[in-house]
Amino acid sequence: MLNNAIATPQGFSALNLIDPLCRAVHAQGYTVPTPIQNQAIPPLLEGSDLLGCAQTGTGKTAAFALPILQRLASNKNHPGPRGVRALILAPTRELAVQISDSFGEYGRYLKMTQALVFGGVKPGPQIKALSRGVDILVATPGRLLDLMNQGFIKLDNIEVFVLDEADRMLDMGFLPDIRKICGKVPAKRQTMLFSATFPNEVMRLTEEFLNSPVTVTVTLPKVMVENIDQRIHFVDRENKAALLESFMQNEPTSRTLVFTRTKHGANRVANNLRKIGVMAGIIHGNKSQSARLQALATFRSGKASVLVATDIAARGLDIDGITHVINYDLPIEAESYIHRIGRTGRAGAEGIAISYCDAGERGYLRQIERQINRSVTVDADHPFHSTKVESAQGDVRRKSMNGGGRNRKPGNGRSRARRPQHGSKKSGGATVVFSSRNRR
Repeated sequence: MLNNAIATPQGFSALNLIDPLCRAVHAQGYTVPTPIQNQAIPPLLEGSDLLGCAQTGTGKTAAFALPILQRLASNKNHPGPRGVRALILAPTRELAVQISDSFGEYGRYLKMTQALVFGGVKPGPQIKALSRGVDILVATPGRLLDLMNQGFIKLDNIEVFVLDEADRMLDMGFLPDIRKICGKVPAKRQTMLFSATFPNEVMRLTEEFLNSPVTVTVTLPKVMVENIDQRIHFVDRENKAALLESFMQNEPTSRTLVFTRTKHGANRVANNLRKIGVMAGIIHGNKSQSARLQALATFRSGKASVLVATDIAARGLDIDGITHVINYDLPIEAESYIHRIGRTGRAGAEGIAISYCDAGERGYLRQIERQINRSVTVDADHPFHSTKVESAQGDVRRKSMNGGGRNRKPGNGRSRARRPQHGSKKSGGATVVFSSRNRR
């Protein structure tokens, strides 16, 4: 949660939060609410549904966690055996863990019970934690639905329902699961939906599940983007590995995220870095939950200087002190680029984002530059600079300025570059390597 918000004279107490919650956030070092907290907490305390447009890093989790904790603390309702009072759905295991930790921190002075449910681990401990009922449950859709179908959890006492990173969940193919879960939640409830983007699918979800919601839109401060030094390295695909190795051996870095497009690519990049003595962790959908948490722990502690992962970590993970983000592969979707580079340059710090672009990725770069409304600086001062790729990219830019190629339809900004075959959409720092959203 960033502390760069508009100041209020009394800080969190001005939002009518109870004393145990104010003490808890102050213990975390937060004294001034962020913009989304200032806008979202008052209507949520009044019981309104809420539609929030917010990215990671805006203080979103506290914006919904604090009102939920205050609501649950205001009455003595018991969830009953296998019951739940507040349900928060998150798209990935890592984000679910992070949200659960935040509830623990903010509710430290309240007597609240909570459980965490996600796939990739044995269900026994989760089933045991749910047996007596819990006040707060943070879950990923797939495992939650499995436990519901087996009768280990009931949702008929839900008072508050939260869909976090809704666009991400739809991208991962969770819409059928979400609808099944919502069908078991009482119609009389408070519902919150948060999303960084609002494609048509998310808007339909909003109309389906929310009742006259208050809308809050908060974007990351512009200074956060301005603090990131964005560069493009034109390089032939076969030279990307050598370019990354050269960078790690010759540039001063302390904590770097590297994004790849595929799980196999993440493994290959991390193994190559280890061969030259760079400690690199790996995060992607094929890794067990324990392995992913261990990779994050070594990255946060500084034992690993590089974390290699797919786009599963581009959003939702809060890792301080990331100095560099390297896009080993450019993302297929321009919005993913923004989420990736947003892992650095946080809380007013400066950051560096370097993207490798080969001949097959020129169309992706064009989409990114349209999304950010600027040209990314080309850095040719590296040993593997490809004049062939740079020249081709110049042709693409000139075509864009002239209205596109002969077959281009007016208003069609989509790249003509061929997309790679997609994998399954459904899924359950040092340097981090991430892959595209469809190859987790």
